[in-house]
Amino acid sequence: MYVLCFMETKEPDEIWLIQFYAPWCSFCKQLDPVWHKIGSELRSLGSPVRVGKSDATANTALAKEFKVRNYPAILMLKNNVKYNYPGSRTKDGILDFADRVSGPLVRSLSSTRLFQHAINRHDVIVVYVGATSELKGNLTAAAEELIVHTYFFSASREVLPKELTLTSLPAVLLFKDGTHFIYDKEQDGELKSWIKRERFPNVFLIDSYTLYAMGESGNSSTPLTA
Repeated sequence: MYVLCFMETKEPDEIWLIQFYAPWCSFCKQLDPVWHKIGSELRSLGSPVRVGKSDATANTALAKEFKVRNYPAILMLKNNVKYNYPGSRTKDGILDFADRVSGPLVRSLSSTRLFQHAINRHDVIVVYVGATSELKGNLTAAAEELIVHTYFFSASREVLPKELTLTSLPAVLLFKDGTHFIYDKEQDGELKSWIKRERFPNVFLIDSYTLYAMGESGNSSTPLTA
């Protein structure tokens, strides 16, 4: 675990998971043991992600550079791009974010077994099917922003279940709640906006972030459970 100012010594290819905190912040104090567990687990897994924390009240210039407004603020810095963590402050949630953002923007699913593993492991995934195309470029561009929320994959048609019907390729599919949705440019509009609207499971535990994110996405009809 590193207490930062890391910018003075950071190498260009390093990936950092950073917590900005304030000494008086009670939520930061609650997160502290979780943060240490996250650092230990990532090290034990051999992850390339380095974990650190910075007192935003002492390192004000660094906090200002990263536009820290609330505490604790969690972000990942990869290839000099900042990714803000938008989820609940839990160990599993933060570890999933670290795995998702530190890896490729669009991951390859090379077998039916890997596809099934992704479906079973994640509530929502987005899958591109087909060869290189303008649509795949649009998906990659969308992933640059939305990777903080969900996983993006690419696969050949043979990897997907045989009962799944695709009338044409290339295609983008979003899997959630045991079913799938196929992107249609004419009906759905911009790809990134469609993913933003559809990425919420139909039923999930609500928290303040989820409520805010749904409002930002324009998705107001998803049933919720407390």
